Amino acid sequence: MLLTSIDPFVQEFERQFDRAVRQAGLGGRGDGAGMPMDGIRRADDVVLRFDLPGIDPGSIEVTVDRGVLTVTARREEEFGDNERVFVRERTMGAFTRRVYLSEHLDADAIEAAYNNGVLAVRIPVLEQARPRKVAVQHTGDQNGLSAGHPEASSCEQNTWSRKPHG
Repeated sequence: MLLTSIDPFVQEFERQFDRAVRQAGLGGRGDGAGMPMDGIRRADDVVLRFDLPGIDPGSIEVTVDRGVLTVTARREEEFGDNERVFVRERTMGAFTRRVYLSEHLDADAIEAAYNNGVLAVRIPVLEQARPRKVAVQHTGDQNGLSAGHPEASSCEQNTWSRKPHG
């Protein structure tokens, strides 16, 4: 990288153009370029991790509205009167990222924590959506569940009591 200015007009134009591209999220990284995210699915929850280095924790806001999780943060840097920026590659300003939540997630029990430049958002999976093991009953009755269980459907009873074709 060349640190001396060759043409002040071209240098300022390139700086403004690069800044606009980064803020618009067009820097080749797609949606959320200013706030990269990893999503991890576990048995009981989903964890979203957002990279937010250099962010004041007080500026981070996590909201949920109609199934949309929104993370907003702000990075600002002030320079003294005797300081002059000659290279600026770090994006400043407000960052927003929206994630659409599945109906299988418990939006009322979301937790968030910020540590070492990473915001971790934990969203529990609703009980009915969690993986579970179904117990297999061992009975002496050849009809299995249909014997003595009124909830067994007639279809199950007919399927289990079919006679082999002769």
